[in-house]
Amino acid sequence: MDSLRLIDQWPVPNAAAVVVRRDGTVAGTHGPLGRAFPLASVTKPLTAYAALVAYEEGVFELDDPAGPDGSTVRHLLAHTSGLAFDEHRVMAAPGTRRMYSNAGFEVLGDTIAKAAGMPFTSYLDEAVLQPLGMTGTTLPGSPGAGAVSTAEDLGRFAAEVQAPRLLHPSSVALATREVSFPGLRGVLPGYGLQDPNDWGLGFEIRGHKSPHWTGSRSAPTTFGHFGQSGTFLWFDPGAGAACAVLTDRDFGPWAQPLWPALTDAVLSELAGGV
Repeated sequence: MDSLRLIDQWPVPNAAAVVVRRDGTVAGTHGPLGRAFPLASVTKPLTAYAALVAYEEGVFELDDPAGPDGSTVRHLLAHTSGLAFDEHRVMAAPGTRRMYSNAGFEVLGDTIAKAAGMPFTSYLDEAVLQPLGMTGTTLPGSPGAGAVSTAEDLGRFAAEVQAPRLLHPSSVALATREVSFPGLRGVLPGYGLQDPNDWGLGFEIRGHKSPHWTGSRSAPTTFGHFGQSGTFLWFDPGAGAACAVLTDRDFGPWAQPLWPALTDAVLSELAGGV
């Protein structure tokens, strides 16, 4: 895809990208697809997918208690458990505020491990990574922000989410199309207070947030995640495609105009506009 050449103008040492259509075919690539990059918070969709596998396997129910008093697995996935960003400290009653929380996903990983009777890294590997052939992906750190992966592997994950084989489509729709605890406001890291700040289960739902890391052409139904290590993964159901981009420069002001511009160019090309 010609649009991916815009990445060559980015102020990053290395970058890799892949665009995957709904049918699993690769629409375009850029850069070293097999190079491993830290995912930072793009780890969360992988952890969420493992949680949904656990739910379908009967390891737990989404409304089972987990985390602070009154919190459930669903609260942890939707960033409404009340846990602080990077501390295991309760800041609000569950279900009352959208508080983006790495700590919440660490509790989620511990909850899965305890219920499944194995380390979370093993469960993630057996439930998601191995079945999808994601051999370049590991989790040496937190279930919230500690994975390392490749554009090639995220392309495999993007194909799975769009046409699920590991999960029932209704579970994926619950995580990516239905707003969990609708109407809650909250801070989208890097982009300030959003009202509402819509999320599914482990996936951010774009809605009408502004400013945002996706593009002006991105539909409100777009969902995905970005990471502070300079990574993002979005799915646009209307366009019938997903895009993953990995870089080795931390997210910052440089990314705020460039990421949406790339997204708009990719969507335009997918629509036949360039």
